[in-house]
Amino acid sequence: MLTTLPDSPPPDRRLPRRAFRPTALLLVLLSLLATIPAVGLIVLSSGSPAEAHGTPMKPASRTFLCWQDGLTDTGEIKPVNPACRAAQQVSGTTPFYNWFSVLRSDGAGRTRGFVPDGELCSGGNTNFTGFNLPRDDWPLTHLTSGATVDFSYNAWAAHPGWFYVYITKDGFDPNRTLTWDDMEEQPFLSVDHPPLNGSPGTVEANYSWTGKLPDNKSGRHIIYMVWQRSDSQETFYSCSDIVFDGGNGEVTGVKDPGNPPTEPPPGTCTATRGTTGSWNGGYQSEVTVTNTGDVPMLGWMVDWTLPSGQRVESLWNGTPTYNGQAVMVHNAGWNGSLDPGESTTFGYVVSGSGGDTTASLPCRVG
Repeated sequence: MLTTLPDSPPPDRRLPRRAFRPTALLLVLLSLLATIPAVGLIVLSSGSPAEAHGTPMKPASRTFLCWQDGLTDTGEIKPVNPACRAAQQVSGTTPFYNWFSVLRSDGAGRTRGFVPDGELCSGGNTNFTGFNLPRDDWPLTHLTSGATVDFSYNAWAAHPGWFYVYITKDGFDPNRTLTWDDMEEQPFLSVDHPPLNGSPGTVEANYSWTGKLPDNKSGRHIIYMVWQRSDSQETFYSCSDIVFDGGNGEVTGVKDPGNPPTEPPPGTCTATRGTTGSWNGGYQSEVTVTNTGDVPMLGWMVDWTLPSGQRVESLWNGTPTYNGQAVMVHNAGWNGSLDPGESTTFGYVVSGSGGDTTASLPCRVG
């Protein structure tokens, strides 16, 4: 359900969802997430519903477009756009591979008074500090004030929640540090638990909705999206650089013309489970999560279904979400960052009979 918010929503209210995807404008009509021409224009295409761990794709966030800008056909990150290159110099290449992880596990939907001035685009997450840089040469989406457009938010992992969409005030200067005083007090769109489209863990999976852009806006602005999960305190933050110049979603400033990037998975991981103790009516397990990819990752998610009649009584070294017999565990704040080949563990205690012989659990980077 999509709602245009009235003039007075609570200032620190919890927020909703995301999505986006590009297409080459005057050159070749390219499928958004498969390729992105840089100095050429990319048209926003219609999106389908979805839900997950991710970032806006329409209009695309800085992290998403800089990932596309920097990704080479060998899988290395070598940014072409000068702002993306500056972000790499500050934060390294790991945030580029983890473009969908600009989050705070303790966010609880908080905005003003929680995310510091100057850190809005990183959400206060120090892994993404380079994306806070005040510059006027970030990849840019061209839009028309007052137009009705398709919004899209990548769903790297499926989570229920809300999306809140804010915009900067008139007179915004991209060369000055972004503060909360630069943002309109209230979101101009609110989206309540949009449906998931596609398979989580892929670039194509997304949440999408249609909404009207603010009237009487011109020039440079930032669209700021906050995605608040309803099943945990985890909250995602993002900046999408836009200009109101009569455009229809074209994107400029990504890659060299005619040299679109390939899109390998941002990373891979495995999770292996073993029983470390058992007794009449329960057991204890340990899960080892390993980065099996070629790039560093900032977080991981493991999910599985407990046998009927069992329940998790306690869990450590991870952040769990429960839905009936379904269990999803996201890394804790201290054990999500893993270089290729590195591992970490989490453990849990289950009550119920029958034990569990499962040795391998699904694992996703995120």
